Amino acid sequence: MNKVYKAFCHVKTRGAMPQNCSEYFKMKEIIKLDDVCKRYNMGEEVINAACDINLTINKGDFIAITGPSGSGKSTMMNLVGALDLASEGEIYLDNIDIERLEESELAQIRGKKIGFIFQTFNLIPTLNALDNVSLPMLFQGVEREERDERARDLLEKVGLGHRLTHLPNELSGGERQRVAIARALANDPEIILADEPTGNLDSKTGVEILELFKKLNKEGKTIIMVTHDKELAKKAKRIVKIKDGKIER
Repeated sequence: MNKVYKAFCHVKTRGAMPQNCSEYFKMKEIIKLDDVCKRYNMGEEVINAACDINLTINKGDFIAITGPSGSGKSTMMNLVGALDLASEGEIYLDNIDIERLEESELAQIRGKKIGFIFQTFNLIPTLNALDNVSLPMLFQGVEREERDERARDLLEKVGLGHRLTHLPNELSGGERQRVAIARALANDPEIILADEPTGNLDSKTGVEILELFKKLNKEGKTIIMVTHDKELAKKAKRIVKIKDGKIER
C-alpha cells in the first residue's frame, strides 16, 4: 500500500483503519443524515424532537437505535426511514436528497429500498399470510403469479410454509412477526427497519426473531432496529444512543 493511499484511508476512517484498507472503499453509504433537526409546533410552543443529528449508515450495517421512552427514537426512525422530512438539514437515501422528491417519488423509492417491521405487526386482519406478504408487491405492479410465488418462498424462508392460508388471528405472536418480516422482504429491499420488533413477544420468540435478523444481515441486508431494550441492542454491530433528541457521543 503506497503512502498516499494509506494516509488517505487513515483520514477517511478517522484512524480506525481496517486490516485491508480496500475494505473501506467497498463500503456504500445507504442512509445519511447531515445536521438534521426535526421540530413540531404544539400550539405556540416549538418542540425540538431531534436536533444536531449526524449519522451515516452503510450497506450491510446492523444498527440498534436505543434510548429511554421520549428520547426521540420514534422521530429518528421516521427520519432514517424517510417517513418524515427534516425541519433543517439534509437526509440522503442512496445518495438521493429526499427533500427534492415529490411524495409519489419518495413513496416508490421507499417501497423498493426499505422494508418496515412494527411492534404491533400491522398485518391486515382480513388477509391470510400469503396475501399479507404479497401486498407490497401489488403496489409495485408485480403480476399475481410472481407475487404468489415469491410470497410462498418468503414464508418458507421464515419457517411458515405450512401457514400460508391462515389469518393473523389464527397465528401466534411470533408467527405474526415472521409474516411481517416476510412482508418486509417482499420487494427485496436493501434496508430492513424494525421498530421494537420483539416488544410484544416472549423472550424465547424474541431470540428467534433476532437470529432471523442476524441471518438476513449475513445475507447482505442492512438492519436498523429501534429498541429500548439494552440487552437486545447489544446484539447489533453498532449502537446509536439517543437522549433528549440527540445522539450521545
